[in-house]
Amino acid sequence: MRKLALLLTITPLLWAGDDETKRLKASAEVLSEVMGTADKAIPQELFAKAQCAIVVPGMKKGGFIVAAKYGKGFATCRMPDGKGWTGPVGVRVEGGSVGFQIGGAETDVILLVMSQHGMERMLSSQFTLGGEATVAAGPVGRDSQALTDASLHAEMLSWSRSRGVFAGIALQGATMREDNEVDQALYGKGIDRKEVLRGNKPAPEAAAELLALLGKYSAFKGK
Repeated sequence: MRKLALLLTITPLLWAGDDETKRLKASAEVLSEVMGTADKAIPQELFAKAQCAIVVPGMKKGGFIVAAKYGKGFATCRMPDGKGWTGPVGVRVEGGSVGFQIGGAETDVILLVMSQHGMERMLSSQFTLGGEATVAAGPVGRDSQALTDASLHAEMLSWSRSRGVFAGIALQGATMREDNEVDQALYGKGIDRKEVLRGNKPAPEAAAELLALLGKYSAFKGK
């Protein structure tokens, strides 16, 4: 019985559920596709400075009456020593407006947390973008010369891709919440997401591709 109990404790660390595995794979695909076009990607020097990253693949938008949106994705932060990224935790994005045309299109969203204060917001159960945490549209291209005064001082920078078009967009008014069900599926019951984002819990195997890509794109060496 003790061996069975130990196995049940360890299993979530090794194998995520089907939904979480597919969403982690989709998150890796979004990041790879976006960063695969250097002239239209997120500037890598911004990745090099980022404290945390959030990827929400295929965030669904319904706006026939109101510009509501919701999506599920993952957040991960740099390891305390600056080498590598922590295991991911589940996040839900709700509300706000992305300003796209009405039509129910799916939207991929990527956010970079650029400050320690922004990272501290990641440790809370929920916060509002543009409220408790300042957010600005991130620049697109080979470098960050397109940064505006607002984005230079923002705690978070955000981008979205819809119908193949990738651009910086400010997710003002959107709420980001913890997703406890996803965290339990990845790490087991009673998991403390703060410990995960502080690098104190091993990442599930299903997150290996996403974390490897984050390590690749955040290792900017300059020109």
